[in-house]
Amino acid sequence: MEESVKELTLLLMYLTSWKEDAGFAEARRTWKRYPFEIINELTDEDLVSGSLRSKSVYLTDEGVKLAEQLAKKYLNKEI
Repeated sequence: MEESVKELTLLLMYLTSWKEDAGFAEARRTWKRYPFEIINELTDEDLVSGSLRSKSVYLTDEGVKLAEQLAKKYLNKEI
């Protein structure tokens, strides 16, 4: 998979995410409306996590940090 496609998908997932109470902490959740092969790669890299049967995934702390760095790279601004 082309790295920029994966990066932009993670950035879009972050930009369309919402904060949700996960019981023990607040987490960012987003819909899985992206190609599953990209979601699988992001899961393998521990940037997102969630059930295979769920329609949404959680962004991990590492995923949020990387998405914020990608916003600087692609959007030239902090989010």
